[in-house]
Order: sequence, then structure tokens, then C-alpha cells
Amino acid sequence: MQDSLMFRMPLVARFLTLFAGLTLSTAVLASETPQVSLKTSMGEIVLELDQAKAPKTVANFLQYVKSGHYKGLIFHRVINDFMIQGGGMDEKMATRSTKAPVQNEAKNGLLNVPYSIAMARTQDPNSATSQFFINVAENTNLDYPGRDGFGYTVFGKVISGQEVVDKIKGVMVDDVRGSQNVPVTPIVIKSATIVKP
Repeated sequence: MQDSLMFRMPLVARFLTLFAGLTLSTAVLASETPQVSLKTSMGEIVLELDQAKAPKTVANFLQYVKSGHYKGLIFHRVINDFMIQGGGMDEKMATRSTKAPVQNEAKNGLLNVPYSIAMARTQDPNSATSQFFINVAENTNLDYPGRDGFGYTVFGKVISGQEVVDKIKGVMVDDVRGSQNVPVTPIVIKSATIVKP
């Protein structure tokens, strides 16, 4: 009996080691694709973020999500057959303070295809902070290397709520306080939360 127990112990130990290894690798895989829920005044959009291909950009975006930065902001620029942009202004078109810009990671193989999410920026390729856009068309001109040798960093995709994106892209827009393509009826981000860490 004692000999039998001693014989089984290495097998049990090996199984536990294998199980622990599988659990760890599953956790690592899960952490590479965090998901974020954007609850908007037009419905919910769920994003899956590609941490493996855009680690700095995803970390930057998640910092803003965790801090509550996006709550109460709007999609302030909507162009049908191009993209919907948000994450920078409130209903009064006032901007919020942001953290330091994130390094451009557009050379990661991810493309500006419909329902992909990318970082908005100025002419400076490394100027992205909190503003993002969701592509609603094949915007290959934004892919690396783009017109400026850098392109726009794609860091995830919409996995639920494509119909909400489609509703937003078709809203009526106008010029507001010097900004073009602003939805006449504000599309508010009510909350942004991590649903899969």
C-alpha cells in the first residue's frame, strides 16, 4: 500500500505541474486580449484589444478606461464611409487633460478595416493620447506606412455592437464651434469598463 502510494506521487506531482502550466498559459492568453465595454447613448460596443501586437497602445487605452476618463465624453467626429471618433471632448466640445502621448505602433500588422479601433493623432506620429476612432470602411491609406511613413495604430476590433457603430456612422452632423462633422444629437459615452481583464 505504501509502495503504491509512493509510486503514484510523481504522477500526481506531474499532473499538478502540467495543470498549473496550462492554467498559467490560459491566463497569459486571456491577458493578451482584454475586452472593454463602451456603453453609449445609442447602445453598447464591446472591444477586444490586441495586447500582443500593440502593447503600449493597449496599456495606454486601458489606463484611460480605468481612470474613468471616457465617461461623459462624446463621439465628436463622425464621417459616414470613413470612421467615428471619440474619447477627447464632452458635449460642450471641451477637452479633458490627458497623459503623455503613446509611441506609434502602426507597424504591427493590424489593418484599418471596418470595425477595427485605432488611435487618433495629429501630424506627429507619436502624439496619440486618449482619442480613438472606429473604422467603418476599408481605410487602407491609414495603414503603415501611410502617407507619412507611419500610419495609424490599430489596437483592437469591435466584437459586439457592430450595429451600434452602424447607427452612429449614419447620424446627422454639422459644424460646431469650429469643428466639422459633429453629431447634431450628442452621442455620449456613458461608461467604459473592462469586462475581461
